[in-house]
Amino acid sequence: MKKYINLFDFKQKVDYKIEILSGLTVALALVPEAIAFAMIAGLSPLTGLYAAFTMGLITSILGGRPGMISGATGAVAVVIVALAISHGVEYVFATVVLAGLIQMTAGFLKLGKFIRLVPHPVMFGFVNGLAIVIFMSQLDQFKVENATGVLEWMTGSQLFIMLGLVSLTMLIIWGLPRLTKKIPSSLTAILVVIAAVLLLDIDTKTVGDIASIKGGFPPFHIPDLPFNFETLTIIFPYALIVAGVGLIESLLTLNLIDEITETRGWGNKEAVAQGIANTVTGFFSGMGGCAMIGQSLINVSSGARARLSGIVAAVMLLVFIMFGSDLIEQVPMAALTGLMIMVSIGTFEWASLRTFGKMPKMDVAVMVLVSLITVFLHNLALAVLIGVVISAMVFAWENATRIRARKNIDQNGVKHYEIYGPLFFGSVATFNDKFDVLNDPEEVVIDFAESRVADMSGIEALNKLTERYLKVGKKVHLKHLSEDCRRLLANADQLIDVKIMEDPVYKVLTNA
Repeated sequence: MKKYINLFDFKQKVDYKIEILSGLTVALALVPEAIAFAMIAGLSPLTGLYAAFTMGLITSILGGRPGMISGATGAVAVVIVALAISHGVEYVFATVVLAGLIQMTAGFLKLGKFIRLVPHPVMFGFVNGLAIVIFMSQLDQFKVENATGVLEWMTGSQLFIMLGLVSLTMLIIWGLPRLTKKIPSSLTAILVVIAAVLLLDIDTKTVGDIASIKGGFPPFHIPDLPFNFETLTIIFPYALIVAGVGLIESLLTLNLIDEITETRGWGNKEAVAQGIANTVTGFFSGMGGCAMIGQSLINVSSGARARLSGIVAAVMLLVFIMFGSDLIEQVPMAALTGLMIMVSIGTFEWASLRTFGKMPKMDVAVMVLVSLITVFLHNLALAVLIGVVISAMVFAWENATRIRARKNIDQNGVKHYEIYGPLFFGSVATFNDKFDVLNDPEEVVIDFAESRVADMSGIEALNKLTERYLKVGKKVHLKHLSEDCRRLLANADQLIDVKIMEDPVYKVLTNA
């Protein structure tokens, strides 16, 4: 059984060494990701780095899941790229601010609980798709620009050096925990590869080959655009999508970290924190973002469980930008590539492959579909939404076919219908087919002891059924309906046998 984490866990016992070293590792891993996502969005690398700093710091302090890392993400970059191209960076900043306000509203309205509606096959598909996306994104590091500026695959000694350094990184991350767990294997692997490259004077691709990370403290900046209704019509659709994508990815990542750590975070608190972080980020020249599953897994796999690791990661990232850019730009990309490949391997739910042939076929189909949408469209929100909708339709169809009616006529000539299964919009047609109004005796009893009226479609079906019996002059009794059902039914006083000790208690269309 999961235990709840202490949300104000500054007072809990913290292993400071693990938290600080893990935070440093995450900071190093944030650099190339933030730069890459900013460039995907057509923005300056610093907009991604600033977003990683502000998002990471604020969510680490205020969020509902200690140990989870937030920053600039590809999901947000894909959404805002069209806006950046068509209207410019100022509209991006305004969109991020508005998206943050929407996320805060969702958190205050406690909408985070709806993440519970995501079925397990959708979670499997989401995680597996994301693992494949993380892996495929690392393949770009095996490409270099040719004389014409076009990216092409490495060849010869350059490729062998890259493969060797990546393999060394992965070997250390895999093997060191089997020898000792006193130091984070990810950080050790990065440091060993850096040392090897410097001591042996190996010519290989570095962070500086991607872009410069030198900058100052994120500047406060109110978006320079007209504050009118026309601007709102431009940025609101993008803000709504950014907010939705960010919340879905963050809450799904929160659930994943919950499973790994066997604790439970708070989705609504995280939603508010994500909203505050995005709002602040928009005013401090950042591109916005959400939870980062790769960096979060690096953090928790290194043993970090408290807020300190996320705070250290954000602060060290700012230190890199302001004071350590010359050093960080010399970090070999092979080390960070090997680290992220190991993250993708650890992210993939290998156990899900064993479910083929064991899980229901539709569950397997949903899992595969969500993975494919995540991989090919890079749209996590759409993938999860489609998965949830299909799962809900399958569930509704299966329950629609489960409604049954056992029939018998007692010694007094009264016909009894004993209903089994839920009565809701999907089962109404099957329910109506169970009754023979014209040929039934003068008195009929319909017993719902083993059934439940789930929605207004069920109520309406009962109203129409009783009207049919009354029109032909037959008497019908409804038994074992909740008080809520009795109140909503027409002619309830004439139809329902009330037995307070036996009648169920549940609500129609409310949270029971």
